[in-house]
Amino acid sequence: MLYHLYEFGHAAMGPSRAAADTYKYLLRNPFNPLSRTTAARGTAAAIEVLERITRRYAKPEFGIKETLVGGTKASVEIETVWERPFCHLLHFKKQMSSAALERQPRLLIVAPMSGHYATLLRGTVEGMLPSHDVYITDWIDARIVPLSRGRFDLNDYIDYVIELCRLFEGDVHVMAVCQPSVPVLAAVSHMEATGDPHAPRSMVLMGGPIDTRINPTAVNALAEKRGLDWFRRTVITTVPWPNPGMGRRVYPGFLQLTGFMSMNLERHLNAHKELFLNLVQGDGDSVEKHKAFYDEYLSVMDLTAEFYLQTVDQVFIRHLLPKGEFEHRGVRVDPAAIRRAALLTIEGEKDDITGLGQCKAAHDLCVNIPEERRMHHVQPGVGHYGIFNGTRFQQEIVPLIGRFIARHDPASSARPRLAKVLRAFGLASLFASGRRAAHP
Repeated sequence: MLYHLYEFGHAAMGPSRAAADTYKYLLRNPFNPLSRTTAARGTAAAIEVLERITRRYAKPEFGIKETLVGGTKASVEIETVWERPFCHLLHFKKQMSSAALERQPRLLIVAPMSGHYATLLRGTVEGMLPSHDVYITDWIDARIVPLSRGRFDLNDYIDYVIELCRLFEGDVHVMAVCQPSVPVLAAVSHMEATGDPHAPRSMVLMGGPIDTRINPTAVNALAEKRGLDWFRRTVITTVPWPNPGMGRRVYPGFLQLTGFMSMNLERHLNAHKELFLNLVQGDGDSVEKHKAFYDEYLSVMDLTAEFYLQTVDQVFIRHLLPKGEFEHRGVRVDPAAIRRAALLTIEGEKDDITGLGQCKAAHDLCVNIPEERRMHHVQPGVGHYGIFNGTRFQQEIVPLIGRFIARHDPASSARPRLAKVLRAFGLASLFASGRRAAHP
């Protein structure tokens, strides 16, 4: 019923938004003699703010057209190379020489399924793209997945990660940003415990809730205080008609957004107040920066109820992974089984979402990874968002990740030598076809 009321309210606001747009353009029309008055600018600004806060934001585009590789521009084409009902795998294919591409390690970025789309990691992709062959999981809004495509829970998430690692035949490094740190660690643990030869070369876990008992945040406290039944009763609802996923039980995006906004309500109110003042003053740069951020921030997706509730219960309430009680398809997950994959954990000093030490806990679980194949980094002066986006990410964290991956990617140095030998014997096409055979 809650979702139906939301849809009704959104539809009811349609005529008002249309009228607001009409008045806004009328008040800003250069042929309108009143358009330069303070009253007209203020009214137009108020109308635009109203329209923006009542709008439903569509899924953003990555919009990455090119990157710099060794100081040279390379165009980028985004292609879908793998599809499942709840996830597509995107490849940021660079147009450059095959020899240069062979020197770049493959990087699979597992985007969080926590409300926002994978485009929230646009800055992450842009940072890693110059020196890596980048892929990213593009999770699908549960609202548009028909019931006939089946369910999706935490076990399915882990299965997807395992399947993707096998797709690359182990020639890949996996980066998990926040929420996927737990399923990625579980997937790699399962693969190594079963002797799967396609386990990734390394894991980069960034701000992940591996053990939320350590330095708990407000998010962690809420989960433990409310309990699973409260979440089931309060935030789970059914997708209404005419959405393709009608009838599916979900944790809807609009409720998630309410939670996001309430955590820093004063900051968001001030940001929209600044937007109004900048619109009145004609400060175009500040207006565009605001729009760029909130077009992304206010764009949210629905999560399946089973995935959300299972994650809240096992990760945030019962802490099964650090207790050694986490299971995947009835089999206990044992991170101590990991011996081959290297491990890098990254945390933000001021992270108020995943407390300091929660991600580092992965090292306490992965006891059989040799010391020379593990590393932990705390980034000074940044919060949760700053460990995967922003200036410090680009200038300090990206080079750190690049060096770590290069150190644990022996094939990166072997590929150019092999390619050189093959070209000398006129067999370069054989090398290229071999690379493509291992390429999804």
